[in-house]
Amino acid sequence: MSTADAVARETAWLRAYSAADGLPGLLKANGGPFDVVQAYVPRTGAQRQSRLYVTRSSLRVERFGFNRKINHHSFMLRLYWPQSSPSGQAESVQAAFDAAVDLVVQRVSGLFQDKTHGARFLSVAEDPPSIDVQFADPEQSIQAKAELSALITYQADDQDYTS
Repeated sequence: MSTADAVARETAWLRAYSAADGLPGLLKANGGPFDVVQAYVPRTGAQRQSRLYVTRSSLRVERFGFNRKINHHSFMLRLYWPQSSPSGQAESVQAAFDAAVDLVVQRVSGLFQDKTHGARFLSVAEDPPSIDVQFADPEQSIQAKAELSALITYQADDQDYTS
């Protein structure tokens, strides 16, 4: 089993949209808040656009039994939110970013009774059962006329396999 495509699989889930499943779309093309949802951080990111980059902070291969293994991926979603709004109010920008983060958490949480992200993984955010969101200090971003940002981390497990 290859671990090299885990980031691509998770990105595909975050980019996916079906009105029938009840989960929010994240891309603006699907009614979501993000201009960009892509695997890996580019050298030069798009400016003045809301962006979500999927990266992986670690990979752990666990051996159990005689010849069974399972891959544990720790994902990091890097979110960037431009400091602009039609009204020019910093508060409304922060509130919009909070709403966008909530949609990402809903999407990562997955469908009711299906935590496989469309059979891309054995389970996502189930062991440990947590999704952690860390927001950068908005006051510093506002003063620097920079972007708001957040980091979302969670774990996904592949199907176990024999090696």
